[in-house]
Amino acid sequence: MFRRTFWFTTGVAAGVWATTKVNRKLKQLTPENLAATTANKALEAGHRLKDRAVGFALDVRDGMAQREAELGEALGINENPELPAPRRFAAIENRTTPKSVDSDRTTYSYNRNEDH
Repeated sequence: MFRRTFWFTTGVAAGVWATTKVNRKLKQLTPENLAATTANKALEAGHRLKDRAVGFALDVRDGMAQREAELGEALGINENPELPAPRRFAAIENRTTPKSVDSDRTTYSYNRNEDH
């Protein structure tokens, strides 16, 4: 009698366990859950790719700076060369005499508001 009770209980427990596992797997395979899982994995992959790209860009920048320094040393270029004094140009031209007499007697008006 105890044998039958033991195997019956074992069978019920195995059935409950298997049913629970199957129901969990079915919930994981619904279209909504599959879409969410796929979107999460795509986001994770995108973040990893971005991190790798940023790391690569930083490595390239460091390599460029190092190579530029090596070339500067090899060519004898100073980091702070003495530059000539900056040229200064007048922002507004101050003419005391007109260039020509005819340029003042044009019929064209530069007033943009006269047509309005």
